[in-house]
Amino acid sequence: MLIDIWPLKALRVRSPRLELRLPSEEELAAVAEVASRGVHAPGARPFLTPWTDRPPVERARHVVQQHWSRLGSWSPDDWALELVVFFEGHPVGIQEMRAENFGIRREIVSGSWLGVDHQGQGLGTEMRIALLHLAFVELGAVFARSVSFTDNHASLSISRKLGYEPDGLSRDVLDGNVVESQYLRLSQQGWNSQKHLSVTVSGLAGCAALFGIDHHATALGSRQGVVITSEAR
Repeated sequence: MLIDIWPLKALRVRSPRLELRLPSEEELAAVAEVASRGVHAPGARPFLTPWTDRPPVERARHVVQQHWSRLGSWSPDDWALELVVFFEGHPVGIQEMRAENFGIRREIVSGSWLGVDHQGQGLGTEMRIALLHLAFVELGAVFARSVSFTDNHASLSISRKLGYEPDGLSRDVLDGNVVESQYLRLSQQGWNSQKHLSVTVSGLAGCAALFGIDHHATALGSRQGVVITSEAR
């Protein structure tokens, strides 16, 4: 069976309202359709990816191609996990984490998007918490990083709410103009010092080697002192 060859297909991350997991081909098409309807207001540009500039079919195709590319190029030393976010049984966006040499560095970088029809309901915060639980509690990450344009207030607000601290700036070129991005970093200690909504993870058996770790030697030890009880606000 495919799940024996690719055990990540069994991975499930669940929070009170959401489920994060790899999609079927039909579900991948459905989340691509969500992207085709927009991930931010027309005329805005909160990401380097030119969502607004692409016609709907190209937005959808980008989601599908990137998903296939990330899985196809996966290695224990360089991976990117794109989990589709399901709300009330329907895909609403993608929450990603990626890492290089995770088995040594224990550091992940996260990224995400939500369809415009599902924004403003606290789902962005909840899906980030679900991913951070997977990273810190289950996989034994030491640091989690995020990066956002300095005027992407929604993303920055989530990071600050969850305890991320400033970690420098970068300058990129977007449409011929310089744009600044804020790097942020959250430590495992910072994560453990907070209370978070309840998150459960299943289906990690057999996945440790794909992440480049010894699951029993790292993840189980990272659970000590973690308090996960109350809902995020």
